[in-house]
Amino acid sequence: MEKINEKINKEEMKKENKNTERVDQEILKKIPKEVREVSQKIISQGFQAYLVGGCLRDLLLKKKPKDWDITTNAKPKEVQKIFPKSFYHNKFGTVVIPLKSKEIKNIEITTFRSEENYQDKRHPEIVEFSQKIEEDLKRRDFTINALAFNLEKEKTSEIIDLFGGLSDLKKGIIRAVGQPAERFKEDALRLLRAIRFSAQLGFKIERETFSAIKENASLIEYISQERIRDELIRIILSNNPQKAFLEMEETGLLRFILPELEEGIGVKQGGHHQDDVFTHSLLSLQAAAERNFNLEVRLAALFHDIGKPRTKDYNNQGDITFYNHQLVSEKMTRTILRRLRFKNEIINKVCLLVREHMFVYDIGKVKEGAVRRLLRKVGQENIQDLIDLRVADRLGSRVAKAMPYRLRHLCYLLEKVSHDPISLKMLKINGHQVMEILKISPSPRVGLLLNALLVKVLDKPELNEFSLLKEKLLKLNKLSDEELRKFKKKLDYKKEEEDRKIREKYHLKSEN
Repeated sequence: MEKINEKINKEEMKKENKNTERVDQEILKKIPKEVREVSQKIISQGFQAYLVGGCLRDLLLKKKPKDWDITTNAKPKEVQKIFPKSFYHNKFGTVVIPLKSKEIKNIEITTFRSEENYQDKRHPEIVEFSQKIEEDLKRRDFTINALAFNLEKEKTSEIIDLFGGLSDLKKGIIRAVGQPAERFKEDALRLLRAIRFSAQLGFKIERETFSAIKENASLIEYISQERIRDELIRIILSNNPQKAFLEMEETGLLRFILPELEEGIGVKQGGHHQDDVFTHSLLSLQAAAERNFNLEVRLAALFHDIGKPRTKDYNNQGDITFYNHQLVSEKMTRTILRRLRFKNEIINKVCLLVREHMFVYDIGKVKEGAVRRLLRKVGQENIQDLIDLRVADRLGSRVAKAMPYRLRHLCYLLEKVSHDPISLKMLKINGHQVMEILKISPSPRVGLLLNALLVKVLDKPELNEFSLLKEKLLKLNKLSDEELRKFKKKLDYKKEEEDRKIREKYHLKSEN
């Protein structure tokens, strides 16, 4: 630890301390009252309380923290005396305070500690509680997470910054605390966390830290698949997933985490594709992120062509082909997601999207019946995700339009057949019942009467009850076929209006 302290830039610290009070006063206003109340209870018992970690980092970056962490010199049992309803189930000194607040479910209180002897490259064998905040900060991963905000002195509060974290926050840098290699050997998950923070914050990884990730990439094999999965999810849901996967590839982490993706490097695709399979996959993922698509669509965007390298071939004309690559991609995707311990519901949905991403739609050739079959095959609940995947795939191919006329027309037909906005099926009476009530045989008049009833219901939805419809039917039956045909014309007009509205939604011209 002495070497770490030697690396502290004293002049930099003096420069930062000039802004301490201004920075502190700004963030004080953003600390929720629940956090301040908890900290004041700790302080009132003669202990120290500091805001630390990601919540402090996010406050300084003017982001809303997701979790709230306080560190103190009070030992876990002492914290539990102050908060009788708290619980403590680990050896790392973390006590959880449950809250009734809608915004904050709980606050974690951790005792100052030092850690040693990380035999499994993840957890320390020796954990010792300390009375000094400085000891606690020395064990942390990156400088931007090794800051502490003194919650005791509200008017002259100070941020303790031993490693230049404030400067790195301003410059947008991810830098390991002290010797990067030592930090990564202590906890190999930090290799991936550095890249995750880079993606989430849009920061650059400092040169020595980046080199240490390269040198120690193989250590990631010590980490459980569940932990890796959680970091990957955060990366994929970030604003910069493409940047993160490029950094994983450059540092060598990718070959230990997702070697199947690396198979696409240098694999040309031909046709309208400008990029190799690997680049196209990352561009598709980035496009899905920029459009704020959900996790399943982003995963499908990343893996939809992962089977191409294993199916690449050439036809008689010498053109590149990837026959049935979507089926191979589905199989590989299932293997990957199972390996990473994803939930079955996520695995099944992503695999469905990957398998069906090659769906064909040609205006004029594909009729409403085929669209209904696609809808049944994919499921109403998944059809929008499939459309989103097609959009990400197109943008990942560097095409000019994300939603061309053909795709907009498909969306129009899908909505049309999904909702059947105006249909005789809406009526709570059918043709057989009409014939039974009126004692008539099958004839075109039955349809005319049903159309007339539908017009009445469209005008007054409350009429759509069997007894009311029966009453209306008896009155309408007194009209001639010619008079009933007027209702048919009105119904056709209403259908055209509904169709026009759906077409306008997808910026399609009327067929008339």
